[in-house]
Amino acid sequence: MIDLNKLEKICKKYGAEYELNAPLAPYTTFKIGGACDFLVKVNYIGLLQKIVQTGVSYRVLGNGSNVLVSDEGVRGVVFLIGSDLAKIEVTGDEHGDWIHCEAGASLTNLCLAARDAGLTGLEFAYGIPGSVGGAIYMNAGAYGGEMSNVVSAVNYFDENADDGFGTYISDSADFGYRKSPFMGTKKIITYASFELQKGDKAQITAKMNDFMQRRRDKQPLEFPSAGSTFKRPEGDYASRLIDVCGLKGFTVGGAQVSEKHAGFVINKGGATCKDVLTLIEAVRERVFKETGIMLEREVEVIK
Repeated sequence: MIDLNKLEKICKKYGAEYELNAPLAPYTTFKIGGACDFLVKVNYIGLLQKIVQTGVSYRVLGNGSNVLVSDEGVRGVVFLIGSDLAKIEVTGDEHGDWIHCEAGASLTNLCLAARDAGLTGLEFAYGIPGSVGGAIYMNAGAYGGEMSNVVSAVNYFDENADDGFGTYISDSADFGYRKSPFMGTKKIITYASFELQKGDKAQITAKMNDFMQRRRDKQPLEFPSAGSTFKRPEGDYASRLIDVCGLKGFTVGGAQVSEKHAGFVINKGGATCKDVLTLIEAVRERVFKETGIMLEREVEVIK
């Protein structure tokens, strides 16, 4: 049983915004999903510890760009780690150049900070609609780059740790394709450091602009979605397999396989979580039947 009065008192004490019975669809790029019992916009890392100590169940949202929220919503607390925890700092000395930032910072702002400082290595992430914490959690990547290639250290909250907090020193061996050591754990990413290299600002800018233009040309950015719906199968592309199976434009309720990019399931209007999941399973079955390859869903379902 959730003690809403206790949660409200904690949030008021730390000046954190909160909402009871909060619809989650507006906090996701898919614009789909029911409500949670208690939504809190985290403005102070210690707030995580105070609320978790009440024994309430919880989930975490960053920019909500790789998630699909259940139509029935989420019981318990949803921590929203966004613009209230988004500070970015650039440092450098004879040992190297780094960017340090809070987990709620957007990838776009992180990339712009790197560009403005003349640091290269994050160009691939420009335009990925996620937060830094979410991107590390799923080891987001594009155009040959991944977060694991540039992240050097991650601070996190862990309810199972003695003092509630810890630091992870990055080892790329702990990461994989759309996989990180934070998946399947109770660790909530709060802060990260990235080690980058000095580069030419004009070349960095040109590369970022090129990647952004490719996204605009090839991806259905005009519709709500969660980005790439399926993981890339070894030696192939999910979008190609879906396309050759004639599934572009395939629709279930308000959900549709994009006619522009078959790797995207989009919300054409009024789509439900059930619509999306039904469509995904139909696509997986069809592709497996015709190609022998079973696609793996990349989008995380929150319920």
